[in-house]
Amino acid sequence: MVTINPIAHKLLSYAPFILVLIDLRYEGVYCGKNDVENHLEMGKKLLAAGQLADALSHFHAAVDGDPKNYMAYYRRATVYLAMGKSKSALPDLSKVIELKPDFTAARLQRGNLLLKQGKLDEAEGDFKKVLKSSPSDKDAAEAKALLMKSDEIQRLVTQAQNDFARKDYSSAAVLLDTVIETCVWDVSSRELRAECMIQMGEMGKAISDLKATSKLKNDNTQAYYQLSTIYYQLGDHEMSLTEVRECLKLDPDHKQCFSQYKQVKKLNKQILAAEDLIQQQRFGDAISKYESVMKTEPHVSHYTKQAQERICHCLSQDKQATEAITVCSEVLSSDPQNVNALKDRAEAFLQDEQYEEAIRDFESAREHSENDQQIKEGLERAQRLLKQSQKRDYYKILGVKRNAQKKEIVKAYRKLAQQWHPDNFQDPEEKKRAEKKFIDIAQAKEVLSDPEKRSKFDQGEDPLDPESQQGRGHHHHHHGGWDSFQGFNPFGSGPFNFKFNFN
Repeated sequence: MVTINPIAHKLLSYAPFILVLIDLRYEGVYCGKNDVENHLEMGKKLLAAGQLADALSHFHAAVDGDPKNYMAYYRRATVYLAMGKSKSALPDLSKVIELKPDFTAARLQRGNLLLKQGKLDEAEGDFKKVLKSSPSDKDAAEAKALLMKSDEIQRLVTQAQNDFARKDYSSAAVLLDTVIETCVWDVSSRELRAECMIQMGEMGKAISDLKATSKLKNDNTQAYYQLSTIYYQLGDHEMSLTEVRECLKLDPDHKQCFSQYKQVKKLNKQILAAEDLIQQQRFGDAISKYESVMKTEPHVSHYTKQAQERICHCLSQDKQATEAITVCSEVLSSDPQNVNALKDRAEAFLQDEQYEEAIRDFESAREHSENDQQIKEGLERAQRLLKQSQKRDYYKILGVKRNAQKKEIVKAYRKLAQQWHPDNFQDPEEKKRAEKKFIDIAQAKEVLSDPEKRSKFDQGEDPLDPESQQGRGHHHHHHGGWDSFQGFNPFGSGPFNFKFNFN
């Protein structure tokens, strides 16, 4: 019997295991290659079906599986482009060209992206290489066309910069429009066009270009700062605050943005606080707040005007008619079509019993804001009050203001009732006049000391006048002379045989 050397025995017993290991190693290599192909195949199918996110994850796997496979990068770039992520597509296309310098399609695509980004020299480099690499007729034609396009844009950019330097902003902007049609992601052309728009006062257009550059260029604090200052100048303090916060998120130590932030924050806080006070009907406090707003930002006329307009509103709501008329008129002298100021001044005119002026303001406001219910109701009220003022005015009869308290009304009534008591007059004519006056005084007290009747009267309706009630079933017979008033005693002790005692 042959005895096997113990070492040889050990080796033989390992043999199947070694064979398996060798087998697995080859299998692994084969499997790896196969996996990459599978991922590429699956990715292609998903891409064709428009399932971009799923396709992308397969191409990621293919790139990880074989970092030298130029097709994996190329396919991944295609998905990025389909997703609109050109920034991510560029490095992949560059990797393709590095791995396979004669891949014309990748070069054309990269040149195209560089052209869109406004990197004209680099783009031209790609188009010239394509033309040198004995391309197909189709690729050659495309490269030539793009090269011409790039030359043309280069010329327009230079011309636009010259025009800008000469302060000819409108012609520079027109040239840049053409540049940006092709170079849609070109940050510097958009920045220059935004600057032209700022100089021309076209702030809306400047904003859209700056917003684009804040997305196209990483950490573009300057764009956020400019956006914040433009919104601030336009009077949009809330948008201004939003944009300056974006700047500080990128760079908390940005000096310009920090001082801008402090200013806008202070102004924003004051305006919000003032509006909150108006909601609470604390009009005096709101006025002080808006006066602080004017101190915080004296240079931007929008805030001064807004503050004045709101102060006019507060004074009008606070029944400070004279002051309201002054401030509202100031607002209207620079902005005659300001509907809010017209409405507030009209209300103040009503409080001041200047009914024709109130009607004029309400009519003027209606021209600029046709469907405003408040204006419609205000105008009707003013017309009723004008009509009423031409009839009996209970406030005038008692000689009290329209905002008089009940105490003042009763006091005025007692004084006048004492003065015009018919028993004080002997002459028949004088007695007759006193009787009429005495009835008016009593009825004025009746209406003005009853909250419901007074409120009707304040809306321009006489609660004691059947005609004014427009057939609402109120029929007070109060025009029947002295007889209908016999037995009436405002002081309560028999018809007119009382001693006056006004304590």
